[in-house]
Amino acid sequence: MRIFSALYAKAMVWAAHRHAPWYLGGLSFAESSFFPIPPDVMLAPMSLARTDRAWWYAALTTITSVLGGLFGYLIGMLAIDAVLPLINDAGYGARYEQVIEWFEIWGIWIIFIAGFSPIPYKLFTIAAGASAMALLPFALASLVGRGGRFFLVAGLMRWGGAPMEKILRTYVDRLGWLVIILGVAYLLITR
Repeated sequence: MRIFSALYAKAMVWAAHRHAPWYLGGLSFAESSFFPIPPDVMLAPMSLARTDRAWWYAALTTITSVLGGLFGYLIGMLAIDAVLPLINDAGYGARYEQVIEWFEIWGIWIIFIAGFSPIPYKLFTIAAGASAMALLPFALASLVGRGGRFFLVAGLMRWGGAPMEKILRTYVDRLGWLVIILGVAYLLITR
């Protein structure tokens, strides 16, 4: 079944759209505070479609992600009691508790790691606000951690360029199904 080929083709069209940077910025902001889809799903195809703009896209994603992280921090600081039921209902309760434990063990250093973690970044931003982590170190760690991730993604796409786009187009269906299979296996193993 070749569903991912059509999705990939559509993503590449959207990536070249004149408003795509606005969408990327909005997605990056939202993902750091409340939205479940990571900005990599837009950053990678946009960087691939316009390799000459890859670094700009990475910078935009980083800045808007950090701003969204500050919004997540504010949510945690001002509304954690109202948000905790939503976190639990979304199935992130145990992960949120794990993030709180990590803050107690590693403090601000966990924010650097959070940029690359499979645990949604919004949990880290909300937990940072809820635990009253110092704001400036939080913002700087977010900038370095998220920036490292997004510049890595953009750099790989820029480096791969047209040859990588051709490979992705050829194997996107196999890769898509592999990711779904691995995701389901992960869920089955961890439950």
